[in-house]
Amino acid sequence: MGRTVSKAKTNHPAARARNAKFQADLAPAEDRAVRTLKEDLQLRSNTDFLTDAVALFRWAVSERRQGNRIVSETVNGERKVLLFPRLERVAPGMDLPRIEIPWTERELASLAELLAGEPQPPTELLRRALRD
Repeated sequence: MGRTVSKAKTNHPAARARNAKFQADLAPAEDRAVRTLKEDLQLRSNTDFLTDAVALFRWAVSERRQGNRIVSETVNGERKVLLFPRLERVAPGMDLPRIEIPWTERELASLAELLAGEPQPPTELLRRALRD
């Protein structure tokens, strides 16, 4: 007579863990940008692309949380500081750049009129720019 051995079911979360699915709706321009970046970086899959993008973003967030600036430097020593509003949200003190616009009464009246009116439909030039 054969003996049946059954495995005990486990409710351990790690035993049931699955990779999360991720889907994004991209405008054609962003889709082309992703494809170009994947090609430039020799990445074969969207998973590899997203994994690397998340790693880069995590590093950037960590740097800004510590108060560090993210800088690009040319071979000639010219430096550009990355200003990325979403990253600035995690920076200590959150001192966002501010500007003053010296509006004239006429400009303010024109702006108020524009804001109070019905929105204009997008122009063909804008439509083409969004498609590209």
